[in-house]
Amino acid sequence: MSVKVAPPRVNDPAVFGRVAVLMGGTSAEREVSLDSGRNVLEALLSRGVDAFAVDGIPALIDAIRAGSVDRVFNILHGNKGGGEDGVLQGLCEALGVPYTGSGVLGSALTMDKIRTKQVWLSEGMPTPRYARLAPGADVHAAASELGLPVFIKPSSEGSSVGVSRVLVEADLDAAVEHASRYPGELLMEQLISGEELTVPVLLTADGHVALPSIRIVPKGEWYDYNAKYIADDTQYLCPGLEGTDEDEIRRIARAAFVSAGCNGWGRVDFMRDRATGQLYLLEVNTAPGMTSHSLVPKAARQVGIEFEELCWRVLESSLDQAGVRTAGGATA
Repeated sequence: MSVKVAPPRVNDPAVFGRVAVLMGGTSAEREVSLDSGRNVLEALLSRGVDAFAVDGIPALIDAIRAGSVDRVFNILHGNKGGGEDGVLQGLCEALGVPYTGSGVLGSALTMDKIRTKQVWLSEGMPTPRYARLAPGADVHAAASELGLPVFIKPSSEGSSVGVSRVLVEADLDAAVEHASRYPGELLMEQLISGEELTVPVLLTADGHVALPSIRIVPKGEWYDYNAKYIADDTQYLCPGLEGTDEDEIRRIARAAFVSAGCNGWGRVDFMRDRATGQLYLLEVNTAPGMTSHSLVPKAARQVGIEFEELCWRVLESSLDQAGVRTAGGATA
């Protein structure tokens, strides 16, 4: 496996100006975001960046109005007060403040797993069969159509929030009740038996590059919230595949990322069918976690990019936004 990553584009932290590391917020993923944000802030400060923490979008608005923000490193997770649903991105663009990560379209689209699947299917990309569960939908009929086992999840949440693995029909109603605690439509998705993999994507001077894949091996039966953020017995194998299989998953990841309108950095999640080897796209994370358990730093380290440099490179993605203020208030 050979992954070539161009060197960082700038080396002077003054280029970035005053950087608000936006974390916390009011989404269901607040605690994960705070953990990620603390790590990012420490990394940027260690590289000489004039960075400071901001908790949530209202506080960011106040800081922008006060003239203390030149740039935003968005590490909010989720929607409804998180920073992955396009709302924050539209706000920053309206106020002329550059920010990291995907724009309005890519953020809003990929926050909605159902609409993301529709885009991928229109492009002929592989994704598990699914059913959209609008309020009042016949869940048992949908399960009969797809065939058990299935996952039931909120369409617009991340970090495995509200997700249930349903093996028998008797558990369907409880799974729907659990997922319905979160706003928006529900998604019923065919359960693919096999390996869970993920591929980070990073913008470089040579364009978007898919980093090495990671194969996730939880001790339990699936990669739930506990396995992601709490347990210390989950194994992460990087690269997750070998030879042409690794080349193929990286190719699909980059194509899926771009086709969903994403930019800057992110992470594309997959399942690989154990029986056939077929890869299936699950979702895109446009502001992935940066905790001690997170996956993007693990893949970056495989190509020689340590955490502090990774945060620097993500911050560099905000330099590509035209028509927004640069450090000192000028317009790019």
